[in-house]
Amino acid sequence: MKRSKVAKRAGIFGAAVGVAAAGLATAFAVERALVRRSVNAPGDPYVDEPFGDQPHDRSLTVTAADGTDLHVEIIEPTGASTEPTIVFVHGFALDMGTFYFQRKELAARGTHRLVFYDQPGHGRSSKLKSGTYDLAALGRSLAAVLEETVPEGRIILAGHSMGGMTIMAFAEQFPAWFGNRVTGVVLISTSAGLFDKAKLGITNVVARVSAPFFPLWDRAAQLGGGTIDRARVASSDLAWLLTRRYGFGETKPSPSLVTFVESMNSKTSVETLTKYLQTLYTHNRIPALSALRGVPVLVVVGDRDYLTPVTHSKEIIENLPEAELLTIENSGHVVMLEKADQVNAALIPFLEKLT
Repeated sequence: MKRSKVAKRAGIFGAAVGVAAAGLATAFAVERALVRRSVNAPGDPYVDEPFGDQPHDRSLTVTAADGTDLHVEIIEPTGASTEPTIVFVHGFALDMGTFYFQRKELAARGTHRLVFYDQPGHGRSSKLKSGTYDLAALGRSLAAVLEETVPEGRIILAGHSMGGMTIMAFAEQFPAWFGNRVTGVVLISTSAGLFDKAKLGITNVVARVSAPFFPLWDRAAQLGGGTIDRARVASSDLAWLLTRRYGFGETKPSPSLVTFVESMNSKTSVETLTKYLQTLYTHNRIPALSALRGVPVLVVVGDRDYLTPVTHSKEIIENLPEAELLTIENSGHVVMLEKADQVNAALIPFLEKLT
């Protein structure tokens, strides 16, 4: 009986948030409509870009130690290659599409074996079977992918946002891999320390309408997740605008690119989003960076990154003084998409040095 009342309250809460979201969405609808008019305009450089699934040589399911099924895609080099395998780890509320332009560029070059996977609860991977949504579990999932897809040879790890944190969690648990198997690391728009909860929440699809509700979201997601998911549909206009404002640095980024990022956001369930928030809030793996010392590291950040600002990247550099830092102007949190040419122009030489 008591649980029924709680469930009812959660449902009412979700419905109330839905109404609030719908109201805010209406306020932003005119602006968004004006922006969307430019989607098919010649000025949008990505209007004809076929975002979505990309060609690959093999796809497979890797089952982590806790039973979580991880969707993996592999691209083989065009010929015999002794180059390291590059494994890409995406961030919170996204999927392997995060690295769309890096995948396109590197696949065309054909010099490296490329491995992409969707993190637990994201994309085409299953939810965490253990029910423990923390970075330590994500580190173990990465270990499972590496053991299955790269059983031997050198590895370069590239992580964006929570993907970078996943690499740190992996380093914390499996430090012996670094300098031995892992011979290079790329950290994009990420942090080794604690997040600002208010800032993190602004672009979280679950709590976009009101940061003060954060303490209630976990229970609401458990008992009224379906209701909240419906509220997200009502607030899609607002979600699109906030993705543009807080994910990008340019005042007027490509509408097609914003839509691509928002489409990845919207496919991630409320349960996944709310359960990952706590582990992101408590993330503090500065000591884990010691495992990366002696390994070439490239750190990339946009100077207008609101979620993981430049100060977070500088803190990583302070703990890894031999690492390279690239700050890209007029770019936000999804710098590898927004400024793909500049990121790739730094990534390729970095990879070439690791031959």
